[in-house]
Amino acid sequence: MEKITKEVYLKWYEDMLFWRKFEDKLAAVYIQQKVRGFLHLYNGQEAVLAGSLHAMDLSKDKMITAYRNHVQPIGMGVDPKRVMAELYGKATGTSQGLGGSMHIFAPDKGFYGGHGIVGGQIPLGAGLAFADKYFKREAVTLCYMGDGAVRQGSLHETFNMAMNWKLPVVFICENNGYAMGTSVERTANHTDIWKLGQGYEMPCGPVDGMNPVKVAEAVSEAIERARRGDGPTFLEMKTYRYRGHSMSDAQKYRTKDEVAEYKKIDPITQVKDIILEKKYATEDEIAEMDKRVKALVKECEKFAEESPYPEKNVMYDTVYEQEDYPFLPHKL
Repeated sequence: MEKITKEVYLKWYEDMLFWRKFEDKLAAVYIQQKVRGFLHLYNGQEAVLAGSLHAMDLSKDKMITAYRNHVQPIGMGVDPKRVMAELYGKATGTSQGLGGSMHIFAPDKGFYGGHGIVGGQIPLGAGLAFADKYFKREAVTLCYMGDGAVRQGSLHETFNMAMNWKLPVVFICENNGYAMGTSVERTANHTDIWKLGQGYEMPCGPVDGMNPVKVAEAVSEAIERARRGDGPTFLEMKTYRYRGHSMSDAQKYRTKDEVAEYKKIDPITQVKDIILEKKYATEDEIAEMDKRVKALVKECEKFAEESPYPEKNVMYDTVYEQEDYPFLPHKL
């Protein structure tokens, strides 16, 4: 793993702050019905992404995740203006406005979704890793899932195959404590999710998912193992989301005090404190970074607002391969 320098801390702060503010803007425009459907926000979990990106080789490694997936492609190098446009359903979006919030996709940047089916991305992540091993590409896939998805049978089938074939994949459970509104304690007779890897003799362990340094160290070790040909790892990132499961979540399953306690270890605040403590930047320099972040969020919003909606025929051309398909609505 590359050393965690002053530049890394400054990048982490600006990146994580931008991801947070980007999604805060999405929440605001969702209430205005400019973004529709479901909206699952990542607020509080940013350290998992920041630390993972530091450990990855973005020239060849891949990432696949569930539907809480707006900031990951930005971290992988996708223009955030295109991500916001996708959420607006605009033609300039990553999937021409046809994917929306839960299906951001950018394979040219190594990002393979954005999947709305709970646990559906887990076997796909192993599939990406299988392809890399088959074609000897020396790439590693990071496959993320929530704590609810680990109860899916597909995880166990995938773990078995991944270990059997020693696939270059790192499975990462972002355990934010609740599967929608159901606490981990109510879904199984154990709360240490990482121990599921032990049944397959897969290297596994818990990680402080609120600290990007701890994440970077654990993911780096797992990536190195995979790149050596020693197979997969299963990491449980213990993290927390400050907003509800989605925008329609009333959050009656937890207290405001609980959320406030976790805000005391906010990853953005942790990184900012280190920057100030080590004199990597002054308060004025941090204020300048804050201004840049706000300006970029405004730029993204303006781009999305002003972009056109896709033509209707784009939807049909994307879904139907057969040009003379007889059951299209406009042909009936």
